[in-house]
This record gives sequence, structure tokens and C-alpha cells, in this order.
Amino acid sequence: MPERPTPEEIILYEKDRKTKIATITFNRPEFLNAPTSMARLRYADVLRAANADNDVKVVIIRGVGDNLGSGADLPEFMEGNDNPAVRLAELRLEDDGVGEVTYPPKGTFRNGATISAWYANSQAGNRALQDFKKISIVEAKGYCYGWHFYQCADADLVISSDDALFGHPSFRYHGWGPRMWTWVQMMGLRKFQEMVFTGRPFTAAEMYDCNFLNKVVARDQLEAEVQKYALACTRNRPVDTVFQQKMFFE
Repeated sequence: MPERPTPEEIILYEKDRKTKIATITFNRPEFLNAPTSMARLRYADVLRAANADNDVKVVIIRGVGDNLGSGADLPEFMEGNDNPAVRLAELRLEDDGVGEVTYPPKGTFRNGATISAWYANSQAGNRALQDFKKISIVEAKGYCYGWHFYQCADADLVISSDDALFGHPSFRYHGWGPRMWTWVQMMGLRKFQEMVFTGRPFTAAEMYDCNFLNKVVARDQLEAEVQKYALACTRNRPVDTVFQQKMFFE
């Protein structure tokens, strides 16, 4: 198995207690920021921690280099087809204290169905943003494909550079993604069907026109624009709980 960066090297996390803005950065630019299975698990854990952290109100999600990312580490995924230990590790079952677990053998229905069902779990890192209760902002640029497209689709706000491309190649051969109905609501049925059926990438201008993006800016303005949105969100205070209760009982 080839040497790969650690999850901590691929998924960077920092927070500013003063602004209450946390930042998750995908840091594998030489592989278009492809996360390994363990990096996806760390991503889910980081979001779960930020969700509970009183020092965090907003999470910014961005990528190092020219792209947000082009999806999962497919070579690693294919290795898992021949190595059950890889699958058990991704399922967090390699050493969970319940005794030896045997992964379903290759060629059986449950071999693929088991991992597919896991991908719908927020702890697997594919749909972690769907269960995130605070504000998430994705800084989209370059390729925003596959797993990274999921993050854009599930985020609260998406600010994009004008050169970004969005889509998911597996729509051509797999045909589904977690919680696609919300993406249909954002983009509209016709446009989403076009993306799924043709498999072609959509430009930032097209995605803005079908309500997928909040704003499109030049690449050199992107980081500053995202920061502006994040600060605006942290300064916007929710309605006071006592006031809510008063309004409810009156």
C-alpha cells in the first residue's frame, strides 16, 4: 500500500476564539485535495467537535492550492476491495472491543452494500455537514467535484471563484448521492437532471443562476469575500431565548 499523508496532515483545523470563526482546510494539493478514508473520518470528528465548541459560531471550509478538490482517493478505495482490513478501519471496526469482525467477502451483495450504507452516516464524513448545527461556509474554487461537491451542496453558504467547476463524475455510473433531494430543491429539477444525466461540470455562473451559490467573485477576491461573510454571520445574534419563550406563551 503506498504511503499516504496522515489524516491530521490532510485535514487542517484552526479556530480564532476572538472572532469565533473556525477553518477546516483540505491540504493535499498534489492530489487535488483528495481525502483518504481516515481523513474523511477526521473531517467528521472535527465538525462534531466544532458543533459542541462554544468558541465556534462559523466554520469556513477551503482547500490548499488551485482547487477545493476533485473527490475521494479512488486508488485507496479500490485497495479496499481486495483488503477487508481497509474497509473495517473505515467502518471503525478494526479494534472496537467487541471481538473479531469479518467483512463480507468480495463478490457478495453485502460487500458493497455495507460500505455504501456507512457513507450515508454523518460520522463517515460524507454528509457530516448535514448534521452540523452551526453556520458552514464553503470557499469554492477550481475543481469542486465528487466528495467536495457534497460539501458545497450541504453547506449553508457557498462563495465561489469565477473559475470554479461543479459536478460529480459518479452520477454517470452510480446515479445517486446522499440527500440529493435538497440539491434538487436548490438547483431546480431540470438543471439537476441535466447534471446527473449528462455528467458534465457546471460553471460557477451556471450554478449561481440555479441558486446553488451565494456569490461569485474573482479568484483574488475569494478569501476576503468569504471572511466578510463569516464575520457578518458571527455578528448576527440569534433571538434571545427568554424573548422567544415570552412570545410563545403570550
